[in-house]
Amino acid sequence: MSGNFRKLVWTEHSQIKMRQYGLSKQKLLGILSKPERKEQGIAPGTTAVMRTNKVFFNAKQVTLKTAWQKPKKAPGEIWIMYKDVKNSAKYSEQVRRIISAWRYPGISKPGEAIPVPDDIKIFLESGIMD
Repeated sequence: MSGNFRKLVWTEHSQIKMRQYGLSKQKLLGILSKPERKEQGIAPGTTAVMRTNKVFFNAKQVTLKTAWQKPKKAPGEIWIMYKDVKNSAKYSEQVRRIISAWRYPGISKPGEAIPVPDDIKIFLESGIMD
């Protein structure tokens, strides 16, 4: 993680999305520490980081048996949206609040709008981020 943010605060929404998309805290911490790309989030004052999942097969040569095996990782991207909170009344120290996390099944282009699922957009528009 960059900066002096020592504590991570996971919103209830982010924990629900982690269960929904099968994401672990360890995986998200790895993305936070070394993101492949960083964009401005869709909510004011937020940042979104992502890393792509690359598809790997065990065998180099595809046979009938290996053709039906699932790849090790699902293709697509994993996104995390967070907001850095400095010295607020609720937190005595600087914290990084993880607002949401999701899997995007495709590959997004750098600089374009972040692909956010509809349910997460509705949550962000409601203004509740705790």
